[in-house]
Amino acid sequence: MQIRILAVGKTKGKYLQLGLQEFKKRLAPYVRLELIDVAEEKLADSLSPREEGQAVAREGERLVKLLKPGEYVIALDAGGRSFSSEELAQYLSQLALHGKSSLAFLIGGPLGLSPAVRSRADLVLSLSPLTFTHQLVRLILLEQLYRAFRIMRGEPYHK
Repeated sequence: MQIRILAVGKTKGKYLQLGLQEFKKRLAPYVRLELIDVAEEKLADSLSPREEGQAVAREGERLVKLLKPGEYVIALDAGGRSFSSEELAQYLSQLALHGKSSLAFLIGGPLGLSPAVRSRADLVLSLSPLTFTHQLVRLILLEQLYRAFRIMRGEPYHK
């Protein structure tokens, strides 16, 4: 399986970078993984709702432009569908079974994803009802993907 994670902004915290490296290494036996940073809009301290919408739309255009033909697109958004770890493993397994072996996960910036990006997605996924920084979401996603692949292979993973 080929997985690309397209995320707005850069991962700045050293601890997050180390965590991403660790889970990329752990995922290597299961998938071809690519993490791609997409330029984040420079935001003033106070933006009008219109300016926020325009910034999110520009980031969304950059994300969509990087999608490859045939990729199954999963947008991460708090308002999306929730899965348990076992359900996510089952979902990914079904995708592979149906020939969907190239996945793109989309992570927005501090203001989230544009409606156009969410509507372009094949699945809008929520990792939790809690709010996380867009940088931390990358690490949480990699950990959950690793857990899902361990579950799919019947390999042990702590609960």
